[in-house]
Amino acid sequence: MAFGLIIIGDEILSGKRADKHFPKVVELLAARGLSLGWAEYVGDDRARITATLKRSFSSDDVVFSCGGIGATPDDHTRQCAAAALDVPLVLHPEAKQKIQERMLDMAREAGVPFDLNKPENLHRLKMGEFPQGADIIPNPYNKIPGFSIRHGKGGAHYFMPGFPVMAWPMIEWLLDTHYAHLFHQQPSTEQSVLVFEAMESALTPMMEQIEHDYAPVKVFSLPSVGDANTRRHIELGVKGPPESVAPAFERLKAELTKRGEEFTPT
Repeated sequence: MAFGLIIIGDEILSGKRADKHFPKVVELLAARGLSLGWAEYVGDDRARITATLKRSFSSDDVVFSCGGIGATPDDHTRQCAAAALDVPLVLHPEAKQKIQERMLDMAREAGVPFDLNKPENLHRLKMGEFPQGADIIPNPYNKIPGFSIRHGKGGAHYFMPGFPVMAWPMIEWLLDTHYAHLFHQQPSTEQSVLVFEAMESALTPMMEQIEHDYAPVKVFSLPSVGDANTRRHIELGVKGPPESVAPAFERLKAELTKRGEEFTPT
């Protein structure tokens, strides 16, 4: 099982809006000792969204999806999730109640009469039409819920609005409610050095040998062409369980010293 993130919307791919979900989800997971396994961006194209969801539904991953669950013509996520699962969209009774509560709150705040049967109010109920069998996700911001689908062996998809003010508290609630048993189960750390004027290709055999000798430690390299203040360098390091990282890092430094490489701790 891995944690995945799907971000839906033409406005992200066109650059009209900058995505804020990716760094926030990474932050929320890291605070709980978890990490993001993968992420995808998808535009407002029904066929592409459906294909993406059909593929991710076939996994056992826990997937957070942000965007496209409204009731305007460019919102397709609810319909695509139903198509990917080959089930109909149905009005969820709890979602209907929450949406009606929200509409009543708005009418009170505006000081106008509330008529559920007005066309615009009936249309708003479409935001509560979810794939058959879905559960709702509470929205503490405005009561309009998201929805979730369980699948596979412990897998789940959680669909939320694209608005960060709504999506982020919903993701936190999901993590703390359903996945607290996974928090901080795999302690991890990393240590690295900056190696100056080195070639990755020349260091690769050493990196492969350290990964082999100190599994499950992973060796990483982040090359930089440098700038006005820093010479060309590679950030070279190891990450994984603390008890394995410590000896692997000492081996890494010893090998670099043996090779005569110039390096300094980060």
